[in-house]
Amino acid sequence: MKKITIIIPNYNGLQFLPPCLNALSSQTCQDFEILVVDNGSADGSVEWLREHEIPALLLSENTGFSGAANAGLRAVRTPYVILLNNDTEAAPLYVEKLLKAIERSPRIFSVSPKMLQMYHRELMDDAGDMYSIMGWAYQRGVGQEAERYDRPCHIFSACAGAAIYRREVFGRIGYFDEMHFAYLEDIDVGYRAKIEGYYNRYCPEAVVYHVGSGTSGSRYNPFKVRLAARNNVYLNYKNMPPLQLLINSVPILAGVAAKYVFFRKIGFGREYLAGVWEGIRTARKTKRVTYRPENLGNYLAIQWELILGAVIYVWEFSRRQMLKIKKMS
Repeated sequence: MKKITIIIPNYNGLQFLPPCLNALSSQTCQDFEILVVDNGSADGSVEWLREHEIPALLLSENTGFSGAANAGLRAVRTPYVILLNNDTEAAPLYVEKLLKAIERSPRIFSVSPKMLQMYHRELMDDAGDMYSIMGWAYQRGVGQEAERYDRPCHIFSACAGAAIYRREVFGRIGYFDEMHFAYLEDIDVGYRAKIEGYYNRYCPEAVVYHVGSGTSGSRYNPFKVRLAARNNVYLNYKNMPPLQLLINSVPILAGVAAKYVFFRKIGFGREYLAGVWEGIRTARKTKRVTYRPENLGNYLAIQWELILGAVIYVWEFSRRQMLKIKKMS
């Protein structure tokens, strides 16, 4: 049996599939199987997969990223899984380096690669995902020079667009939350793993090029803004015990206010508020993580990471603003 299954969720992404799969055929490590999970595509993806005899799980409707990922996870038996967006092209060492990184410790739940922008390969797309005490999730290093992110490190969560996971851990912490449908589901599952004492790593030696928003079509749109706002509420409600929620309530509310101002400025204020309200109304339908006293140390470590996440965000934002000012002067 192979060590890894590479699960590729696909929804109307026929244009991306050939280069994505071609890149995988050039990997230095071939200890993997491929499974494309098609989310009810209507663009010819299903016919193309059948014609080229690509192993595929064909769903009848669009279940979102979470649903497709879960369908794939439940269908495979390999010790590790890589979740890979269809709009990516992996560098030749990508699989080999991810496998080596996750095998360094049984406490590693996931490893995120160096994701570079497809059309500006000197710039970062994602160096692991971070979360903050203000309830802000963000891509580490996005838009920054790639050479600044050449060191492996701990991260809050791996980006599910190209990360490797230890499959057996899902049996303990649960699968991706299908109420999320898409957006922040990877931070949610990484958060749950941290509560159980696992950790997530960034491996810069594993490189993948990413188009970005290949399925949703743009960085910001009404659908994406609403879902991300709703899922942000789920993320906090599910993973923080009541006392932690109370302690963090002021910075979380400040974060909501700041985000509203930002989205209102770019024309999505109404969608953002609608998402927050939907999250508040439906949060009780989600499955909360049961607090266990033996995990207190993990909760304290996470709280410190949330504070540190806010500091890092402010520092990186300030740096980007300074660079903009220098370019204009």
